[in-house]
Amino acid sequence: QEQLVESGGGSVQTGGSLRLSCAAARNIADIGCMGWFRQFEGKTREGVAAIAPSGQITYYADSVKGRFTISRENSMPTVSLEMNDLKPEDTGVYYCAADFDTSCARLWIRRLATSWGQGTQVIVSS
Repeated sequence: QEQLVESGGGSVQTGGSLRLSCAAARNIADIGCMGWFRQFEGKTREGVAAIAPSGQITYYADSVKGRFTISRENSMPTVSLEMNDLKPEDTGVYYCAADFDTSCARLWIRRLATSWGQGTQVIVSS
């Protein structure tokens, strides 16, 4: 059974923007750190961004710093990824992840998560 559901993917031109959202599809106990990962065809999954429950601690891949912004709303909880100035190399399937760890050490450093979404496609055309 899916526990996280992503939305907001689509196709845009280079320089365009997209906002991805992720929400729990059912009750998930102890949601701490949440984040986004992406996978390019034929490549391994890589971290894009992560955010701690407080919202004050965030992590970004070097390739997206200054262009992407991660945020969360703990009442749902939901996590969003605002993507600006998109480039063709951003094309891929984006996955939402949630982990019980509140420090993001497990999720961001070790790539371990309690729950994963099924992914949403992002296509950026040249």
